[in-house]
Amino acid sequence: MSIKSALLVVAAFLSFPAAAQTFTADSTHTYPTFEVSHFGFSVMRGRFDKTTGTITLDRSAKKGTADISIDTTSVDTGHAKRDQHLRGPDFFNTEKFPAMTFKSSDFTFDGDKVSAINGQLTLLGVTKPVTLQVRSFKCGPHPFTKKEACGADAITTIKRSDFGMGYGLPGVGDEIKIAIEIEGLTS
Repeated sequence: MSIKSALLVVAAFLSFPAAAQTFTADSTHTYPTFEVSHFGFSVMRGRFDKTTGTITLDRSAKKGTADISIDTTSVDTGHAKRDQHLRGPDFFNTEKFPAMTFKSSDFTFDGDKVSAINGQLTLLGVTKPVTLQVRSFKCGPHPFTKKEACGADAITTIKRSDFGMGYGLPGVGDEIKIAIEIEGLTS
């Protein structure tokens, strides 16, 4: 084997993780957003400003886990009065349920990329199965921290009434589109 061939083998080995890696959600680059019909006149959008959690990936075994917590008190639609109402008992009831969670140990891969994550979403104390469709996924060295990083953009649609959030139906839509932009870094 030539030196060039040996170096290529070593480089390939070092560039692909041999075991599971744990990524901590980067709160400055992780923002779950949602959208809902408002009486059919418009689509109201909002986001949650505080998300924590970890994702473990074993890319060679094509397995993963996720344990994400979204602080529902951080809901932000750009309108303070509406945000206060969303935090109240009609919607997120943040005094009683200050977080919604997503947990999974069922990742689907398409080649080397995560394409879907099947898990359990808990909202208002109710847990239901949810599948996140991953629209984009990338791992590699972060250009600033030089740590291994992974990022994804995932979407799903849920019915809020399935979780006991029935206020305003049917005027305020039952179907909620959720998009999650997430980046995670290794320790």
